[in-house]
Amino acid sequence: FEKFFTPDTLSLHLKEGVSPLAKRGIPGKFKLVKVREEPCTAEELERMIREISDYVRADGESSIEINRAGAIIAQLRDYRVAIARPPFSDGLEVTVVRPIVKLTLEDYRLSKRLMDRLKSRAEGILIAGPPGSGKTTLASSLAEFYKVQGKIVKTLESPRDLQVGPDITQYGPLEGSFEKTADILLMVRPDYSIFDEVRKTSDFQIFVDMRLAGVGMVGVVHASDAIDAIQRFMGRVELGMVPHVIDTIMFVKDGEVKKVYELKLTVKVPTGMTEEDLARPVVEVRDFETGRIEYEIYTFGEENVVIPVEEAKPSPLKRLAEERVLQEVRRFDAGAEAEIVSENRAVVRVSNKAIPKLIGKNGSTISSLEKKLGIRIEVEPKVPSLGKEAKFELKDAGSALEIKLGKRRAGRIANFYVDGEFLFSATIGKKGAVKVAKDSEAGGKLLKAILEKKEIKVFI
Repeated sequence: FEKFFTPDTLSLHLKEGVSPLAKRGIPGKFKLVKVREEPCTAEELERMIREISDYVRADGESSIEINRAGAIIAQLRDYRVAIARPPFSDGLEVTVVRPIVKLTLEDYRLSKRLMDRLKSRAEGILIAGPPGSGKTTLASSLAEFYKVQGKIVKTLESPRDLQVGPDITQYGPLEGSFEKTADILLMVRPDYSIFDEVRKTSDFQIFVDMRLAGVGMVGVVHASDAIDAIQRFMGRVELGMVPHVIDTIMFVKDGEVKKVYELKLTVKVPTGMTEEDLARPVVEVRDFETGRIEYEIYTFGEENVVIPVEEAKPSPLKRLAEERVLQEVRRFDAGAEAEIVSENRAVVRVSNKAIPKLIGKNGSTISSLEKKLGIRIEVEPKVPSLGKEAKFELKDAGSALEIKLGKRRAGRIANFYVDGEFLFSATIGKKGAVKVAKDSEAGGKLLKAILEKKEIKVFI
């Protein structure tokens, strides 16, 4: 069959009674061409199959990967040969596929941020894309990349067609089962395993088991879109486990990495919902480069749903409500800002000096404003960092969290930040402490930050 191959031939498609066809070009950009007008005969294909069988027996680097009634998959060095016979197919067919491009990870021109993540943090990687898009080529590049990083790398493949060096051992299914291969792999203790490709439910379970056992996993899956790759896992894995199993998704098309997603599990009110009691575990799917949330995955009723997140455009009614809130708040600070975040909640931002006046003694002023406007108001400082950072002591006081800041600071305004983002402001009490109820929104966020070991800072 080599006589039909040119340097840019990706695959050859031969069938009795049909003119031989070839895909020529590069991954993602190819065209199907007729190699010759004369159709293939059964005798010609049978002779070709005998030559393939003889070559496999004689060559130590070639093998029969799958041998079933009516179908054979053979690996002849770089060539993958699929043979189909009746009654499995309606006629004798031989398909030969070979990689024409071998790339390093640097050839993909990935961002420095993504390269740093692949080096240090990414341990549950999915490579997704449509057939012929270059997924296997990227998987080979990642395998070589991790080998150069000083990692022990193994592969799980059927057929074994990744283009990797002799340092990387390529495993097939042991006694026809990848589960048995996985058992052996755990004894070998690789740093990374490349699974090409994850198809059946048992394959997904092996990927999960290996990942949870601490092995870095790179899985190759067929998907028409990056989010479809996650949905293939969702039916087979508990929703809350997905971000622990997959942390990075690389979508490949036309031989290029078109999109990279990262996954994060959080507890919040899903976008589009307003009531706080609707908070639930949500898997955020973020664009890795911009950090913008593109999808949210959560349980709604008995179903797991994937919801695209779009930037909301302010409605005329919302703008009118913001103007009404501003009319009242600008009596305390002419430069105040207001934002309606839900049907019954607004956030106002005022200067540091105006905060005590707006809140009032024991919150009396803000409470009367809330009754007048019929909406709950949260007060935030306009300036992101206020005053000096203060040391504090955090105590669990039963139904509340107590933040001790010292009696000499009594009566001053304390501004709380989590990982550099403003959380809330509060007046320090006579005993030099701020008490936040755990069942309040601010208390819930503060408690979540403590549990997730986030950085909490207080500025006065």
